[in-house]
Amino acid sequence: MACAAARSPADQDRFICIYPAYLNNKKTNTEGRRIPISKAVENPTATEIQDVCSAVGLNKNKTYSREWNRRVQVQLKQEDGSLCLVQFPSRKSVMLYAAEMIPKLKTRTQKAGGADQSLQQGEGGKKGKGKKK
Repeated sequence: MACAAARSPADQDRFICIYPAYLNNKKTNTEGRRIPISKAVENPTATEIQDVCSAVGLNKNKTYSREWNRRVQVQLKQEDGSLCLVQFPSRKSVMLYAAEMIPKLKTRTQKAGGADQSLQQGEGGKKGKGKKK
């Protein structure tokens, strides 16, 4: 219990959680989207959000949760309450930035050309051949 006493409520306000549903343009507001649909991204992943946040310098917090792979926890404020990065004064500003940068990731731009090749390579297997009697 000494660990729980050492954590103040202010420590919890320093970190924000971003779930992919917050940025997903396929979700409605009631399903969890938190930004305008015009700025949202199609099916973002937690890894993509993490990549964008770490590239700009936002520190990721280690979490031990059941949903560790479905959310990103980012440090928004320092221990003294000052902002880590001035361009991100709120959680919404971080979400809007992530939604703006995710389509520019290399993994997103390469998927458009590389998806067709992987489908063509999978063809030509021994489909439809039954056991000879």
